[in-house]
Amino acid sequence: MASAKAVPRRNLGSQGLDVSAIGLGCMGMSWILGHPKPEPEMIKLIHHAVHTGVTFFDTSDVYGPHTNEILLGKALKGVTREKVQVATKFGTRVEDGKPVVQGDPAYVRACCEGSLKRLEIDCIDLYYVHRIDTTVPIEVTVGELKKLVEEGKIKYIGLSEASPNTIRRAHAVHPITAVQLEWSLWTRDSEEEVIPTCRELGIGIVPYSPLGQGFLAVGPKVAESMTENDFRRTVPKFQGENFERNKTAYERVKELAEKKGCTPSQLALAWVLHQGDDVVPIPGTTRIENFNENVGAVSVSLTPQEMAELETIASLIKGERFPEAHIKLSWKHANTPPLSSWESS
Repeated sequence: MASAKAVPRRNLGSQGLDVSAIGLGCMGMSWILGHPKPEPEMIKLIHHAVHTGVTFFDTSDVYGPHTNEILLGKALKGVTREKVQVATKFGTRVEDGKPVVQGDPAYVRACCEGSLKRLEIDCIDLYYVHRIDTTVPIEVTVGELKKLVEEGKIKYIGLSEASPNTIRRAHAVHPITAVQLEWSLWTRDSEEEVIPTCRELGIGIVPYSPLGQGFLAVGPKVAESMTENDFRRTVPKFQGENFERNKTAYERVKELAEKKGCTPSQLALAWVLHQGDDVVPIPGTTRIENFNENVGAVSVSLTPQEMAELETIASLIKGERFPEAHIKLSWKHANTPPLSSWESS
């Protein structure tokens, strides 16, 4: 296993946000992957991250809901505010087991106020639109976020799962600092359109699930640790024939990792980190040993030949990344009505 060196810094976007080159996704501490983890252990992990040099923390008001923000707020109490960068999100919630997306101005403002209280901070470093409300022009949603920037309640604006058209329209209202998207050897559908759009506009890229929801870390064994209510059980890549095909891809990642003297997860993260200095992945974990392993990826150097080999392996991955019930929440469906439709209503 590659050991970690000092965590480098990266500029996220072109508005001045400076973060650690690898962040920490906090979702799994409270939500989605089964039962919430013990709070003292998660606070210890977050403190360890800060001490290690990982200072970019990702959460959302829907994680829990709300409990993940509360956890992060407790953990960062007493940590010098300027030392960490807090990213949270609004715009999606779960009602009767189904996702609901909302982006009207009143909701934007109410969510921001709620997150500030739960995180116990005066200003959110990076505030994302978690999912795009396709009934509200993106100009309206970002217009309210712009007001929150002017009021000093948020520093930078981000989008998550946004289409190229949505990104351009949003950026025209107020500079977008970062776009969060799923990007890894496991999922590469954003490479043709979304990522080039971000780079053209000087927008940072924050890959979530850079370890393929755990599959690129431990392979098929990940299924053994899934609880009955684990979201991943509904993901097509983990099911049937797709899962059998994906096992082959993992074995090839594992073989290359052994040759490199690192772990499969370090190799997969290194591939993401090698995509450019505008890329900051946010792998999530609930264990300090896994966190240390992830951070060790910054020490893994890949040759062009190894990058090409990994991309060949990635082409073997099969299956959709969302279950049918959630497919409309992907960036491919994230187009909003024109501003004129809102103004004339």
